[in-house]
Amino acid sequence: MPPKLVLASTSPYRRELLGRLQMPFEAVAPETDETALPGESPVATAQRLAEAKARAVAGRFPDALIIGSDQVAYVAGGSQRFGKPGTRENAIVQLRSMSGKAVVFHTGLCLLNAATGRTHIRGIPTEVRFRELSDAEIHRYVDKEDALNCAGSARSEGLGIALLEYLRGDDPNALVGLPLIALAEMLRAEGVELP
Repeated sequence: MPPKLVLASTSPYRRELLGRLQMPFEAVAPETDETALPGESPVATAQRLAEAKARAVAGRFPDALIIGSDQVAYVAGGSQRFGKPGTRENAIVQLRSMSGKAVVFHTGLCLLNAATGRTHIRGIPTEVRFRELSDAEIHRYVDKEDALNCAGSARSEGLGIALLEYLRGDDPNALVGLPLIALAEMLRAEGVELP
């Protein structure tokens, strides 16, 4: 019998993505502080938090394969980061800041085998270029789409796609928050049978 699969996330987007693999799983909330460490790069933050989320629930599921994922958005070549806006006003500020810029959405992924302690950790970047956005476009967008719990305030799988010039990356699912190509590879490495 394959080990239990646990998603250490309350994100409805990650749950929907993991469901595409057609495997039973349980989603649980990890209790983790998502604050970046002083001087920590966005890439390191995403990967550290992905592992921290998986480890946060390992004690409750000692025989499970546990998936942790985290995403950090930042201006390409810069230091400005974008988290979940939380409020309409913050979303407007974020979208103004990203207008006309390339933004990297770096998704950290961890698969932890709680029984053996073995971890697989990867980072999957997706570069997104936002169009030059007018204030009217930004306001229309935030009025129509609830993206307050999405890093960078834009849901590419929804209306947010209209804000973009392009997106580049190895896995379109990474931008939504769970890189399924890398996850499938990790699961196979732990003996899970996938097509």
